[in-house]
Amino acid sequence: MSSVCVDLLWIPLGAGAGGGLVRWSGALYEAIASRRAGRPRCDLYHSALVVTLEQRTAVEMAPVWTTRGDRGVVAEGAVGSRLLGRSRLFRYEIRRWAGGEIPDAAWAIDGPVPITDDPAVARRILAVVPEFPTLVWGRDELRTGDMWNSNSLVSWSLSRAGIDVSPIVPPPGGRAPGWHAGVAAAAG
Repeated sequence: MSSVCVDLLWIPLGAGAGGGLVRWSGALYEAIASRRAGRPRCDLYHSALVVTLEQRTAVEMAPVWTTRGDRGVVAEGAVGSRLLGRSRLFRYEIRRWAGGEIPDAAWAIDGPVPITDDPAVARRILAVVPEFPTLVWGRDELRTGDMWNSNSLVSWSLSRAGIDVSPIVPPPGGRAPGWHAGVAAAAG
């Protein structure tokens, strides 16, 4: 077994402590989105990466206000609108947290999904994370038909590192809003 690995986590939206508002707003969003698209409702997922090289590094997007102390923040962006993003309550951060944890990892569906054990690819993923475009979370500023969020970070990072993300899909019956936006941004 290789000590180098890149694993993807599919975490149900709103899993873990304090996720009630996220679950409720996600369910409302999916009810509207599925009705507009004329399809059944799906479970929504938030994705994150765990990259293990010399040490374990957590890669994720999360609200600024959820964790204190050193957490490997490499960038921040606004939630909802740039104006709202002036407040700490409406900001997200990009974490490349060496030795860090994904707080809701215990709720991941289908366990960690192995992506690669190639050390060069793992290093590229970690190298590109600080370059992630900090567009407004929840908006479609790139006009891809998909919102910008944590799934955009994961798909963008994998794509920029040279991984074909087309076979990577959420668990059955699930959707990962924002995934397509990240892929489109990486290609652009």
